[in-house]
Formats: sequence, structure tokens, C-alpha cells
Amino acid sequence: MSEEAEQRFRAGSVAHRVPDLGAMELLLAVARLGSLGGAARELGITQPAASSRIRSMERQLGVALVDRSPRGSRLTDAGALVTDWARRVVEAAEAFDAGAQALRVRRDSRLRVAASMTIAEYLLPGWLLALRAQRPDTAVSLHAGNSAAVAERLLSGEADLGFVEGLTVPAGLDSVVIAHDSLIVVTAPGHAWARRRRPLDATELAATPLILREKGSGTRQVLDAALGGLARPLIELSSTTAVKAAAVSGAGPAVLSELAVGEELSMRRLVAIPLAGVSLARDLRAVWPTGHRPVGPARELLSLTRG
Repeated sequence: MSEEAEQRFRAGSVAHRVPDLGAMELLLAVARLGSLGGAARELGITQPAASSRIRSMERQLGVALVDRSPRGSRLTDAGALVTDWARRVVEAAEAFDAGAQALRVRRDSRLRVAASMTIAEYLLPGWLLALRAQRPDTAVSLHAGNSAAVAERLLSGEADLGFVEGLTVPAGLDSVVIAHDSLIVVTAPGHAWARRRRPLDATELAATPLILREKGSGTRQVLDAALGGLARPLIELSSTTAVKAAAVSGAGPAVLSELAVGEELSMRRLVAIPLAGVSLARDLRAVWPTGHRPVGPARELLSLTRG
């Protein structure tokens, strides 16, 4: 901006013609206490700083506001008039501040989270317990669904923060990686794959009907991309828990997050099948609408996921 343009802006901007709130509060304190030193002490500033601020205010307005004498400080006639105006401005600012505080309290009183199934079932409970310790008065609601449903809720304003497991970030969302995960092939111990001596290869896995999550899930997306396509599902289910239960029952092989099957593997209810020639690693991400960085409880929850 050129100097001439800046001067025009300053001339037309109320903010550059009207004293700031701090100066107005100082003037009101001088009027109430009858002492510049007393006003300075009340506001927590030095007397020289208070004198400088009053002089700056007088130069800005072009009138004398305070008569100073050994006996104290007295408002001039112009100062008394300006003080009346300043009082109304400060009261309006206090009302503005109270309204803004009410909005923050309203925002902080609730947190709406949307998360894809693996994160919702195996990671979020611990994070939400930690958040509750910090914010016991914040009511938290959790919607668990696939990654596509998480994106939809965020973009429609029905969620404040989301978590997804897919390969890509849905359009319209910003993200940050919060954890890493791997998918593993699992079967019940009685399945033929549990007795094989060599790793399963990608071609055989892709050609085998599997117990799968529904289309739109992060797990399905990662698996499909890694294998270049999948056979028709043996069974298609809408939650990680349901897929795991079907695999434990012996219905067929499944591909699940290693986060979800630790107990089943240790108890030998499921067996991990080695897979060669393909990586099923993935990033877990927190997501939010583009340009709207999480604030309040959403920001605190995000910080807990990365702690």
C-alpha cells in the first residue's frame, strides 16, 4: 500500500480516529479516582506510561482532556464530555466480551466426533477418557461409520473433528497423521491357510472371496488399492467387530487392522497369515473442514491423539 493510500485508509478508518479501549479505560479511572497515579496503579501500569497514554489521546482527539496539578488530576470540560462517550464505548465492549465468552462456553460444552470404525473402537475410547479428565463438563458424542460417512458429517457441519483410515484425504478436508497401522490377513485356526508353510501372495489373496467391510471403508480402500482389485466378497459387513466375529467363527479369511486382533491372536482364536510381495500399511488421520482448524475441545482431543 502506498503512503498516500495508507493515509486515505487511516483518514477513513474509525479505528485510527478513535482512542483504543485501554486509553478509554484509563480516562474513566482518572475521572473516578481524581488521580492519574491512582488510575495507573489500578490498571497495573506506571504513572509515566499513564501520562504518555493520556497525552497521546489528547493529540489524537485534538483537545485537552486532563488538567494536572500537585493536588491531583481534573477533567477539563472536553474531558468530561469525552469521558461520557468513552463510558458508553467501554460498556459496549464489555457486552461484546460477555457475548463472545458465552459463545465460547457454548462451543466448549459439547464435542461431536466422527470416526471410522477401527479408530472408533480401538483408539478413541482411551483418548476420550483422557479428554474427560481435562474437560469433565464437555458432553461428547461419537458417530462411528466408514471414512466416507465421516467426511460427509464434517462437511455438513454435523461433526467438529473426524478420524479416517483410508489412503487419501476426502475432498474438502484438511488432515494430520496421528498414528500408523497395518492390515493383516487372519483366519480361524481350522482354516487351510493356518497350516500353510509359505507366505500368501497378493495374487492369491486378491482372487479369494474374503469377509470384507463395506465399500467406503478405509480398510476396504487400502486393501483394494494394494491388490489392484478384489474378488467378490464372501460376506460384506459394516463394522470391524462384525468382520472379526465372522472370521473367528470360521466363516472365512479376513483382512483386519492389527489394532483390532491383538487379543484374538494371543488367545489363538485367530491366526495371522504371512503375506508376501505387498504392503498393507496405512496412516490414520484426524480430519476437519479445509481452513477451519479445530478449536476448543476438538483441538484438545487432537493434541491428545498425538501425545
